Amino acid sequence: MAHGTSATGIRLLGISGSIRRNSNCTAVLRSLQPLLPAPATIELFALDDVPIYNADLDGDAPPAAVARLKDAIAQADGLVLCSPEYNYGMPGVLKNAIDWASRPGFASPLKGKPALVITASPGTAGGVRAQAQIRDALAATLARPVVRQHVAIANVNARLRDGQLVDEATLDFVRAALADLLEEIALLDKAALGAAVRR
Repeated sequence: MAHGTSATGIRLLGISGSIRRNSNCTAVLRSLQPLLPAPATIELFALDDVPIYNADLDGDAPPAAVARLKDAIAQADGLVLCSPEYNYGMPGVLKNAIDWASRPGFASPLKGKPALVITASPGTAGGVRAQAQIRDALAATLARPVVRQHVAIANVNARLRDGQLVDEATLDFVRAALADLLEEIALLDKAALGAAVRR
């Protein structure tokens, strides 16, 4: 755990699978802070500057935006990924970020990191078909996608107003999902503390 349930509170990192200026997914992420109990916080990381993965650049001195991404993940206690669905799958920008963050293999900042996956779409399926791809990619990095009912926000345009999620039923559902993520973080924190005591 980066900080766990310390006095500074739980730190979450939000990553949007869309870099569009008026992205629905980014709007959803910006709506999460009021749903979190104090002193938990969420900070967003934009993927605009992360280059296409290139193994030639993957080493001790990666591109600056990649180094910032890895550091932000390492400092976070958990992740919240919110993504649209493109052609029945996850967007390339999100897969690219996961590929960069997964290095070095099986020993990256993603290893053991609890992650809540949310998808959102103007369509009626809510981007749910992208969820399996995102979860598989995270599992391959040894991250810990939260096992729960999928959070797939359908007709997302109708649930947003002025860049904020306002639909009460959706807010309640997302709040419950965030609670599951925080519970997972607390359980891992407790297990790590127990292991330290036993040593």
